[in-house]
Amino acid sequence: MNLLGLITLLLAGGVAAWAGERLKPGVSRWISLATLAVAMLWLAFVYLSWAAGSQTNALYAMQILPWIPRFGISVHLEMDGLSLMLVALTLFLGVIAIVSSWTEIESRQGFFQFNLMWTLAGVVGVFTALDLFLFFFFWEVMLIPMYFLISIWGHENRGYASMKFFLFTQISGLLMLFAILVLVYVHWRATGNFSFDYYDLLETRPEGDLAMWLMLGFFVAFVVKLPGVPFHTWLPDAHTQAPTAGSVLLAGILLKTGAYGLIRFVVPLFPEAALQFQWPAMLLGAVSVLYGGYMAFSQNDFKRLVAYSSVSHMGFVLIGVFAFNVIAVQGAIVQMIAHGFSTAALFMMAGALQQRLHTRDLSAMGGLWKYAPRMGVMTLFFVVASLGMPGLGNFIGEFLVLLGAFKVSVSITVAAAIGIIVAAVYGLLLMQRSFQGEPNDKVATMVDFGAREMSVMLLMMAALIAVGVYPQPIIDLADPVAQLISRGSP
Repeated sequence: MNLLGLITLLLAGGVAAWAGERLKPGVSRWISLATLAVAMLWLAFVYLSWAAGSQTNALYAMQILPWIPRFGISVHLEMDGLSLMLVALTLFLGVIAIVSSWTEIESRQGFFQFNLMWTLAGVVGVFTALDLFLFFFFWEVMLIPMYFLISIWGHENRGYASMKFFLFTQISGLLMLFAILVLVYVHWRATGNFSFDYYDLLETRPEGDLAMWLMLGFFVAFVVKLPGVPFHTWLPDAHTQAPTAGSVLLAGILLKTGAYGLIRFVVPLFPEAALQFQWPAMLLGAVSVLYGGYMAFSQNDFKRLVAYSSVSHMGFVLIGVFAFNVIAVQGAIVQMIAHGFSTAALFMMAGALQQRLHTRDLSAMGGLWKYAPRMGVMTLFFVVASLGMPGLGNFIGEFLVLLGAFKVSVSITVAAAIGIIVAAVYGLLLMQRSFQGEPNDKVATMVDFGAREMSVMLLMMAALIAVGVYPQPIIDLADPVAQLISRGSP
């Protein structure tokens, strides 16, 4: 199976899950799990085959097929170390999303699984496409099923949240499309050939104001998805109203597409313009860290608190990318992976609490540890992980970003470090208000985590410990991209 086959497998698995629900209720979840299991086995086979070989090529898989040759559009898919990690994270969190929604989704389960699998397929396409037209195609493919996940299976204000999510991402995506078309036109004027291929466009270097405007077209699209202040306002609403699986996919995977776009496209395609925009970009990252932390501290809604914490944590990624040195970029990539595990786990916890208590309000909780000690232990672990406890993955990412950013700007590094202190405050406040204190009468009958939920929580816990204790494999996989960004900066 090749990369196109992997994407097709996910698409077909979604269709099969939708059709299977019509034949036998409840079978759609098992079809989706089986599809993801096959995809993960193929990914493991690709990596092990590469590891057993000469290891002289940094590519794990590549596929190029003609599509619209008249306009230089092809099916160009590649998987390097960065793509490999993010595709693996996508498939893993896809399993987490299915398990977390096992009993939550009661209506139209087949169509739910269809949208979930198509979202995953679109994300895998985004992480592997190196034809910019194909990249934009997958960028749109992942948005539409996510819109349905929120608008159909979301909570009380799902219509508003899903439309806001769609408009923000769609409008910024169209801005990116316009920038892509102009870049292709510039390449055509310089060479006489139409091409949307990434490597061809790397050779095209627009100059002056045009380069800055094109870079900003890509930058805004990716920072909206990251999200960074001031383009973040869709995220708290989308997370709050989304079903648990939708929140897991949004936080764990879709936010990473924005970070991936900055690393893969913005800096390599426009190195001079990106360097000129270094200070505003790093400043936006620092503002995101502090503002996201401040807003998380002021929330009473469990999911909104975790959503704003994502804004804060992803601000470190923005700082790391635009620090333009190897250490900071490696830290940004480690932060992407670790954040995917820790925040997905916290959103799974928020969904489980809402399903049991029918509320997300922290003031309606309190003393939950007495009735649900397993949930309390898991929440404490992932709260501590998200605030950057040494020995866990988030600490490695944030430490490397701060170490790299210190070489560029002491003031921005200090501001981001203050954000870590704020994270400790709102994280421990979340723990205190929900699981500590006097038990609320309304929670006396709450059911603790069972084997199904504990199994996936333990897997995410093990992943964060592995990244925190031995991050070298991720750093090695991220190193070629980090070296490219570092060398590409003038």
